[in-house]
Amino acid sequence: MNVLKHNGYVARVEFDGEDEIFVGRLAGITDIVGFHADTVSDLKAAFRDAVADYIATCVKAGKKPEKPYSGQIMVRVDPVVHARAALAAELAGKSLAGWTEGKLRDAATREIEAA
Repeated sequence: MNVLKHNGYVARVEFDGEDEIFVGRLAGITDIVGFHADTVSDLKAAFRDAVADYIATCVKAGKKPEKPYSGQIMVRVDPVVHARAALAAELAGKSLAGWTEGKLRDAATREIEAA
C-alpha cells in the first residue's frame, strides 16, 4: 500500500488499472475524503487540494475538521495482562507507556507491510 502525507493527514493510494488512474482516500478519520489523478505529480496536488478543501468545507459547515490521531489511546485490558505487561516493561528498562508504544509500533508495522 502506498501513502501520502500532508499537513498531518495521511492518504492511502491505489492504482485503478481499469480506469488507469491513481485513487486516494484520507486515512485515520471517519469522514470520507477522496481524490484521484492520472500522474503522480497531479495526485500529490490533488491530495493537498483535498486536504485544504476538507478543512474549508468543515469550517464552512461549522464542523470541526477531524484531526489525525493525537497520540493518546485508552486501552482496557485484563488485570493479569496489565501486570504482565508492566513486568515486561520493567525488565526491558522501559516505562509501561514506552514499552507499549514499541510493541504497538512493531505490530502495526507488520500489519501494514503485510497488507
